[in-house]
Amino acid sequence: MADQLPEPEVVEGEIVDSPSAQNTLDLTGLINNYLSQIEAVERDLFKMKEMLDSVYKSDPTYQTHDTAVKEAAKIRTQTKKQIQKQPQVADMLARQADHKANLKELRTHLSEYLQDYAKTTGSTQFEDAAGEVRQIVYTAKLIHRS
Repeated sequence: MADQLPEPEVVEGEIVDSPSAQNTLDLTGLINNYLSQIEAVERDLFKMKEMLDSVYKSDPTYQTHDTAVKEAAKIRTQTKKQIQKQPQVADMLARQADHKANLKELRTHLSEYLQDYAKTTGSTQFEDAAGEVRQIVYTAKLIHRS
């Protein structure tokens, strides 16, 4: 049978349990443990919120006050919108939005440069122009991938 592929060569070896592999397994276990704890606490909080909402909805005094608050909020929102239509206020709001977008972009660039700095120098500290030593910190989080 000329169509068959040759058998792969079997190489005998020893499985080495490296400290790095064990650390990865330990971290994986810790991460999974904390994820399950966080999810359990989130479920409990959700249930508690639902129970509290039910208690609030069944209290007539709360319902009366809640209705009054909602009506006042509508009036406040309408007043705010009227004020925002004034040219000087609309201009200030536009400048504020531009500043926020600019600040977000600046922070993104700073983060990228700090990552490059840390990789290049091997240091997690940075001395700014005023001589203040600052710590470079990273925040990690998990998100669901669909």
